[in-house]
Amino acid sequence: MKTSQDPVRDYLSAVEREASALPADRRQELLADLSEHIEVTRAERPDAVIGEILAELGDPRTIAATALAESGSTAAPGPAWGGSGAPVRRGKVHPLVPLLMLALAQLFGIAFPDDGGPLVGGLVRITGAVLLCTSVHWTASRKVIGFLLTFGLPSVAMTVWNLSEGGPEGGGPALAANLAVLVLASATAAWLWRVRRV
Repeated sequence: MKTSQDPVRDYLSAVEREASALPADRRQELLADLSEHIEVTRAERPDAVIGEILAELGDPRTIAATALAESGSTAAPGPAWGGSGAPVRRGKVHPLVPLLMLALAQLFGIAFPDDGGPLVGGLVRITGAVLLCTSVHWTASRKVIGFLLTFGLPSVAMTVWNLSEGGPEGGGPALAANLAVLVLASATAAWLWRVRRV
């Protein structure tokens, strides 16, 4: 196979070839976006090797599969990155957003125990759980584990705590329980961050 001396042109040609099932205007828009991204990255990092920049963008087949999936095309591209036949979707919400919401929601209850903090913390936790469950950055099993450890278990524990009449009185035990939930949620969020799909 004959290659030119311009790796950017070769890369864009490969994307164009892989995305041939896209409508022409969408394909040209995709190529223009990639070209612009490459130029901006080269301007921001002049000493970066072009091969590294192209590697950061991803495999042309994966980019084409993602574009085809987003356009609703029924063309069957080759296996996407990761070995499955399903195209890779890009998440609209950064993976750090639900993790921070789940990890830090307990702080509202600790900081403002009598001023609506638990309510705000609960709403933040629910939003974080929804974003986690709808994210493309984790497998289904990791979402279930993350949901149970950051939302399910703390919610059950807090409900039992609040409904039991025999629960300890005073701020010390409540603060210890809140800190335990904060540590559990933070540790789970850190684990989810490590095992996320990049």
